[in-house]
Amino acid sequence: MSAALHLATSEDLDAVLRLVTAFHDEHDISQDASVRRDAVLPLLEGSPYGAVYLVGPTRAPIGYVILTFGWSVELGGMDSFVDEIYIRPAIRGRGLASEVISKLAATLKTTGIKALHLEVDRANDAAIRLYTRARFAPRDRYMLMTRPL
Repeated sequence: MSAALHLATSEDLDAVLRLVTAFHDEHDISQDASVRRDAVLPLLEGSPYGAVYLVGPTRAPIGYVILTFGWSVELGGMDSFVDEIYIRPAIRGRGLASEVISKLAATLKTTGIKALHLEVDRANDAAIRLYTRARFAPRDRYMLMTRPL
């Protein structure tokens, strides 16, 4: 199985929403379906703030990754966050997520992105191992803080 990446468009909305819902269910993220749809759709319609990539065959994707974009003076320019990454449970453990991250990092670097960030649950040892192998490292002086608006 290949971790081929395909930029998702509005035609992929139903497939993306099925995958996002599965991810949210797995991680106990409670979100109204209409809010989820309204959050995903602009990214599929070309919003400059992010993008959704489907993983695997376009007709039967095995996962997705959502990237968002920002700016960091400290890091020297545009940066990106892996907002969500999901591979179907039945096919995990085959290196697909590592391959996705590697491809994304290489592509983002060629476009001038200075850094790729992500959040990980401190109790999710498997994810921490994956991200460590993918050369992510905690920033010891910083922690992400959030203020919902």
